[in-house]
Amino acid sequence: MWNSLSSFIIKFRVLFLFIIAGVTFFMAQNAVNVEYSVERAKILPSSHQVFLDNQNFQKKYGNNQVMAIAISDSLFFNIDRFLFWDSLCAEIKKINGVENIISVNNLSKLEKNSDEKKFETCKWFNDSLLNQEILDSLVIELNKQKFYDGFFNDNNDGALVLIDLDSEIVISKNRDDLVFSIKEISEIYSKKYNIRIHYSGMPYMRSVQSVSLKKEIILFVFLTLLITSLILYLFFRSFKAMFVSIIVVVLGVIFAFGFIEILDYKITLLTALVPPVLIVIGIPNCIFLINKFHNEYRKNNNKIKSLKIMIGKIGNITLLTNVTTATGFAAFLLTNSQSLQEFGLIASINILVIYVLSLCLIPIFFSFFSPPKHNHTKHLDRKWVVSIVDYLIFLVNNKRNAIYIVTFIAILLSIVGLNKMNLTGNLSDDFNKRDALYKDLKYFENKYKGVLPLEILVDTKKKNGLFKSYNLKKMEEFSSLLATYPDFSQPSSYIDFIKYTKQVYYNNDPAYFNLPNNQEQIFLTNYISNTSSSFNMRDMLIDSLNQEARVSLRIKDLSASEMDEIMSDLEPKISTIFDPDKYDVIITGTTKVLLTGTKFLLNNLFISLFLVIILISIFMAWMFSSFKMVLISLIPNIIPLLITGAIMGFFGIALKPSTILVFSIAFGISVDDTIHFLAKYRQELISNKGLIRISVFAALKETGVSMLYTSIVLFFGFFIFIASDFGGTVALGLLVSITLLIAMLSNLLLLPALLLTYEKKLMGSFISQNKKI
Repeated sequence: MWNSLSSFIIKFRVLFLFIIAGVTFFMAQNAVNVEYSVERAKILPSSHQVFLDNQNFQKKYGNNQVMAIAISDSLFFNIDRFLFWDSLCAEIKKINGVENIISVNNLSKLEKNSDEKKFETCKWFNDSLLNQEILDSLVIELNKQKFYDGFFNDNNDGALVLIDLDSEIVISKNRDDLVFSIKEISEIYSKKYNIRIHYSGMPYMRSVQSVSLKKEIILFVFLTLLITSLILYLFFRSFKAMFVSIIVVVLGVIFAFGFIEILDYKITLLTALVPPVLIVIGIPNCIFLINKFHNEYRKNNNKIKSLKIMIGKIGNITLLTNVTTATGFAAFLLTNSQSLQEFGLIASINILVIYVLSLCLIPIFFSFFSPPKHNHTKHLDRKWVVSIVDYLIFLVNNKRNAIYIVTFIAILLSIVGLNKMNLTGNLSDDFNKRDALYKDLKYFENKYKGVLPLEILVDTKKKNGLFKSYNLKKMEEFSSLLATYPDFSQPSSYIDFIKYTKQVYYNNDPAYFNLPNNQEQIFLTNYISNTSSSFNMRDMLIDSLNQEARVSLRIKDLSASEMDEIMSDLEPKISTIFDPDKYDVIITGTTKVLLTGTKFLLNNLFISLFLVIILISIFMAWMFSSFKMVLISLIPNIIPLLITGAIMGFFGIALKPSTILVFSIAFGISVDDTIHFLAKYRQELISNKGLIRISVFAALKETGVSMLYTSIVLFFGFFIFIASDFGGTVALGLLVSITLLIAMLSNLLLLPALLLTYEKKLMGSFISQNKKI
């Protein structure tokens, strides 16, 4: 079949070029229309209870999108600065998409109208501030109001500003313009007074990451092409070989973007990795094919014959290696995460596409080129490569016990290191710790106990149940409980509003900021019902039936495990306050969804890794029809995963979604070397009539050169990810590079050593096979 295919490709090479050009043009037309995702990655399935709870919350109370600004200025309450910031707030309010601004300069307050028995709303700081003395007196008075705690520091050295954004714009492509327009106006204050302004909040953080993502896609495609081109030229000393290989992978990148658009996906942090990964994976295909072509040409001096042999001998092997690599990515399709499914589908499809492109374009282009000169095949005899391969053969032949001892020690150390691994899942895990985005997030944690939203819904299951005196006391106790957790901000609920109305009723005396008794509650209810709806705090924090209360708070950037510890401590205490048979208490919000999604993603990634190993094991069993061979082929590829896990444990690299990806990707790629070696070994075994020792060394001598070349490309190809601004991408690139380097050594030393050790048991196991590899 492969001989017929090779003849067909060469015979109809012009037709193939036109077909590939036409399909590429079609894919390029789609690629230019691909869009970047502006929504949060869809990790949890729509049937997950945490996802449903958050959807229910958003239907009742809206999809709150808040951008937070912290002004770090000890002279903020200087009247000139204060009024200047007030004028900037007015400009920000005019921006399309800004719904409301909560800032110290525009805070509302209640005043008692005894005649009409109601509360009236007005601004704390009116537009006619005359002098610094009046401003200072108002600030002193405001500091006494517990209801407004958190909007500025105790030392009055700055202020917190919360800007409510239109949720429809936040999930559209106009989000970045909205967010950066707000920042641009705010920076006017920063530049004028030479002070630092900090920015955070989910919309802002996603916008900053979106801009970085767009830059990185272009950067990594360029860097990957540059480094692989350089390595290819150094290997082959041929611009033709370099040119053809780069054409193949560039077309692969175009196809990848095209498929993203055709499948109606968008570019996310995960799918953005596909183009550079394709380049790194595609180049080894080219190396194996070109190496084989040069090898055969040097034997027979016939270009067309050599190309046909190349397709026949290497085409089937590279098909197997690409299928196993694609399987590693396709395993993500079996998870319940939409983001992982999209990533797995795009990667696996395009790995096979780039295989087809390399199998067609390399022989077609070389059929048009002049035959390779002696200088182009010298790389096969390059002294340093030949010396390394000869030394590997020496070690396998004479130092097998040393190889096993080193392997055993590595496994023992891996077990120790694996026990040191820890689980994380912070929102800031993928932030560059040197960037302002991360530093600003930590500033908000230190000054305001964070900006990440957490919502708690308390359902009394009774209409008007929230205003029963016993429920008011329970809610007060609950708020006091939440305030004891150092990672939580001061909670906000309708209880605070009720206590504030009592304080206002008693002429703003702070001593009355507490719950009203039954008699006080009667007349306060009348005052509240007569109050203008412009003061909407009450409407925000309870439902229309006065049955369910919303408790809002901000939390620090906690990991999934840290949040679990807090919840395991908090939830039993909640049950002692609110009887589960009489009350429903639901903890929800964006942060809850993100942290639950992280744990869900990790579980799915563990499952996908297990499935990758199972699927590739089945593939190996089909390929070699021997259980022993399955074990022998898996051992050299599992050990590098253990060592990588140990490195993570020893160096404190946490297990998180971006790092767990390493294992599935690296295993799918590293097993390619195993297949190349074993396929060549089987060919030699048949040629040498079952003589395992001769076959092992012959296979090692021929495939060793290509394995060294491809491993170098893979190592540096993934290593360039350390230039990323995303911590997860840096960890992914570094760990995959290390894993593949260890896997190369394992396949070049441990695999042939195992074959020789079990020589007698394996004797004849391949000869009886009828499968054609």
